[in-house]
Amino acid sequence: MTLYEELQARGLIAQVTDEDDIRELINNGKATFYIGFDATADSLHVGHFMALCLMRRLQLAGNRPIALLGGGTTMVGDPTGRTDMRQMLTPEQIQYNADCFKLQMEKFIDFSEGRALMVNNADWLLKLNYVELLRDVGAMFSVNRMLSFDSMKSRMERGLSFIEFNYIIMQSYDFYHLYQNYDCAIQCGGDDQWSNILSGTELIRKKLGKNAYGLTITLLLTSQGNKMGKTAAGAVWLDPKKTTPFEFFQYWRNVEDADVIKCLKMLTFLPLEEIAEMEKWEGAELNRAKEILAYELTKLIHGGEEAESALKAARDLFSSGGASDMPTTELTEADFADGEIDILSLLVASGLCPSKSEARRAVTQGGVEAGGEKVSDIKQSWGPDALRGDGLIIRRGKKNFNRVIMK
Repeated sequence: MTLYEELQARGLIAQVTDEDDIRELINNGKATFYIGFDATADSLHVGHFMALCLMRRLQLAGNRPIALLGGGTTMVGDPTGRTDMRQMLTPEQIQYNADCFKLQMEKFIDFSEGRALMVNNADWLLKLNYVELLRDVGAMFSVNRMLSFDSMKSRMERGLSFIEFNYIIMQSYDFYHLYQNYDCAIQCGGDDQWSNILSGTELIRKKLGKNAYGLTITLLLTSQGNKMGKTAAGAVWLDPKKTTPFEFFQYWRNVEDADVIKCLKMLTFLPLEEIAEMEKWEGAELNRAKEILAYELTKLIHGGEEAESALKAARDLFSSGGASDMPTTELTEADFADGEIDILSLLVASGLCPSKSEARRAVTQGGVEAGGEKVSDIKQSWGPDALRGDGLIIRRGKKNFNRVIMK
């Protein structure tokens, strides 16, 4: 099976511009390709995971990835998938976020000499002369066509700012710049980037008379059509300080039965033959498949030691009701009012609920346990002594746990 055929078999390829050319390039390890990452936060998240996996797969076959940090485009903000304008970040915030991305990518992609490149589009976008850009590049774009893109349509009702309208031009210019300076002929991205990628290939064709290519990867969706990588507390981050290895493990351990095989194919590097055997599993065997999924992905992001620790903690949790390696929240005397802390405050402090109103709903709906017992009274409280030693394990629903201890 060739690399391209494997990508298809894993359900990764959504759309391509010129399939025969792309197949030949990547199968022969001849492709230099890029994926862009706008620095909108101080950590990559599960939404970036698909892109990182694709970069790694292609690199292992001899192709050269370029990780493009969006120091310039982040200043504008991609309107794709948005109903409102993105928050404007300062140059200092963007640089800090880009530095965080760089450290995380270096753990996943081999950036040694000649194997891969990491560049920042701030290095060329911030130096552009606006009038020259309008004359040389803006003239290549049809406003009517741009307005037909889904990324633009979704913003038109609420109002599309002029700065966002320029995002497509900036992303296309990135492709044009990388083609000229690094012989980069393929841009990859999520399927929601299809219109932006096509615009880049068109700009290269019009300006240089050359062929460039686009490949999009299938968005990671649940069987209900929702994006994966979101929890009640927010995004599932790759930074262990924002989402602990145990929390990361638990997220994948608790995917729906209908999604586990798809995730194994799209995200892990296990052989397809091995995954095909798991497709035959039913009932309780699917829990074993979920455990394998969680272990493999935790190992990819956080390393084998953390994956083993998370696996042991998860097994301990379900066998004995406690785990020393589960997410832990430390409290001080200042967190107690009149020597006690109630369940609503514990749920918020531990991050299991974003607010007391949501914590109240969780308790009244019967979805909260403390110390292995269901909590039905929103006024139930504990003193500092109850949280000393091993602490108190708080559970919200079947999937979310936190151990609360005194510092």
